[in-house]
Amino acid sequence: MNTSPSLKKPRVAWQAVFSVVIFVFMYLPILVLGFYSFNQSPYSASWQGFTLDWYGKLFSDERILSALKNSLIVAFCAVSISAVLGTLMAVGLARYQFLGKKLYRGISYLPLIIPDIAIAVATLVFLAAFAIPLSLWTIVAAHLVFCLAYVGLVVSSRLTNLDPHLEEAALDLGATPVQAFIKVLLPQLMPGIIAGCLLAFVLSFDDFLIASFTAGSGSNTLPMEIFGRIRTGVKPDINALSILLISVSAIVALAAELIRAFGEKK
Repeated sequence: MNTSPSLKKPRVAWQAVFSVVIFVFMYLPILVLGFYSFNQSPYSASWQGFTLDWYGKLFSDERILSALKNSLIVAFCAVSISAVLGTLMAVGLARYQFLGKKLYRGISYLPLIIPDIAIAVATLVFLAAFAIPLSLWTIVAAHLVFCLAYVGLVVSSRLTNLDPHLEEAALDLGATPVQAFIKVLLPQLMPGIIAGCLLAFVLSFDDFLIASFTAGSGSNTLPMEIFGRIRTGVKPDINALSILLISVSAIVALAAELIRAFGEKK
């Protein structure tokens, strides 16, 4: 009689299979996009050799550079204003009590769950009602709505991990409320502020829907320029531009998460 233990066949967990399928579904199109961005053929359907020319041509395309400049202006302006207002909003909601606080909190973070199309239409109707001409700055105003909410949310999560007694100690030692905010609270909030700004920057830079509703003549952003070109067919230069955008967005998002995690650990 054989008493040796029988070898059990390894069982593949369904969670692992599901994860692999999901990752393939999510990232295979990006890999295909990157593969064809090096295609020497001007058409993506056939492979004719490896080349980096499409990446080089992006930096000599005046329309792409102009759209990139507009996107950077919109993102930097919206994020800069959101950094100040979002931080003050988060601190006010966390540290002070006032009438209608819960209602104000819900309204402040409402842009996080409202569809972009609703924000775009609402902003356009508001601008039309007050006869405000569409321009690059109307895009900034529209992006400010959701950038403010994202910065405020990230800073609020950072505030929950801080010791409020440090501010009280500073006040007891003779500091004014403004001095306690600038010298005690603001340095502790800085990782959350930077992470929120980076996240808001990526969202503003990549936005197409809201920008397309609120842009004036000659105020194309980079996503709008890409959309205008792919209507006549996807070319390798658009593939190359898309890969660059994906790479930059991923790096900025990763940096934001690392800064946020480091701030919470510290």
